[in-house]
Amino acid sequence: MLDRSFLKAGHAPTLFAAFLYFDVSFMVWVLLGPLGVAIAKTFHLDPGQKGLMVAVPVLSGALLRLVAGVMVDRIGPKRTGLIGQAIVLAGLAAAWLLGLHSYNQVLVLGLLLGVAGASFAVALPLASRWYPQEHQGLALGIAGAGNSGTALAALFAPLLAKAFGWSNVIGLALIPLGVAFLVYLLMAKDAPEQPAPKRLGEYLDVLKVPDAWWLMMLYGVTFGGFVGLSSSLTIYFNSEYGMDPVKAGFFTAACVFAGSFVRPVGGAFADRFGGVRTLIVVYALAALGLAVASFHMPSAWLALGVLLFSMAALGAGNGAVFQLAPQRFRKEIGVMTGLIGMTGGIGGFYLAASLGYAKKLTGSYQLGLMGFAILALLALIALTGLKNHWRAVWPQLAREDLAADDAQPVRV
Repeated sequence: MLDRSFLKAGHAPTLFAAFLYFDVSFMVWVLLGPLGVAIAKTFHLDPGQKGLMVAVPVLSGALLRLVAGVMVDRIGPKRTGLIGQAIVLAGLAAAWLLGLHSYNQVLVLGLLLGVAGASFAVALPLASRWYPQEHQGLALGIAGAGNSGTALAALFAPLLAKAFGWSNVIGLALIPLGVAFLVYLLMAKDAPEQPAPKRLGEYLDVLKVPDAWWLMMLYGVTFGGFVGLSSSLTIYFNSEYGMDPVKAGFFTAACVFAGSFVRPVGGAFADRFGGVRTLIVVYALAALGLAVASFHMPSAWLALGVLLFSMAALGAGNGAVFQLAPQRFRKEIGVMTGLIGMTGGIGGFYLAASLGYAKKLTGSYQLGLMGFAILALLALIALTGLKNHWRAVWPQLAREDLAADDAQPVRV
């Protein structure tokens, strides 16, 4: 998969820095999920409040991704990433030193953590602009595998909370964030060819193109499912199977690792077989897995197996969507990354919140999981209807785009 042509094509230090920045930022973005059981005990939260608590950072990150995408196009990805990391470091330091004394203050922290979630709209263009068309899927898949940071949070946050208290985990998070900041500062480099800045009004012009909305919707399902489950599964395993937070975190981490490390595979498959063909398989598998998961499994281990399957499918889909996006919107990839990432986060907010409220209203998570399975099925139906049109039109659009005249043939 990492052949010689790929290694020669781009800038490996930048790709690594983008991955690490993304990884550590995502660890912090979903931190309230693994800490959710302990926080809920402190503030006596009901299932709906727990669902909202883990969903707020996801929504905040979704909306801030659009802001980050605009900044990437105007001041470059490296500067944007440095600003975002500095804000998160300062905010977490303040929350740790001053303390969190109410549920509302936890929600405010969740809004701040959204800045870390916006790293998606920075890390991917930072890596993407170094690589030619034929390596986009793999390069973006490697950079995007930084969403494995959600697994680090699930693995270590409950353990550290048990040893030091959940509020001190916020302070401990400053250590990896500081290391990632220094690596990014020293190793990341903007690609020589950067798109010319656009007028602010031009950024939303892509929303006049139906293909932009379709790509946003597709990612809303794949990434929305991934991050929504990543944020919620520690609480899910604790609530449904009576697991202590540490063991529930281990189960969550296994699911997140499955989704994260299959992402580059999904990008590579999309490079080889086409993004549409890969996504058709992805949505079919994700819909099946989520539908089965909606029924209470007789054991936690069986539930883990079903959710591992579902997360792997969703992770592969994340890589495949971002193999398609640069082919259709290469000149606008900065703002499109922000828009697509935004809808991915909105999908995650919907899933995390719906799981909490389904549990509160019905005593079961079934309605939340089944509802998202139906969304995956709708995405499959939509993609099946779009594939012939895309395959006919996109290569012609690439030929007409002067900025893409040296690109490899489009593979949809």
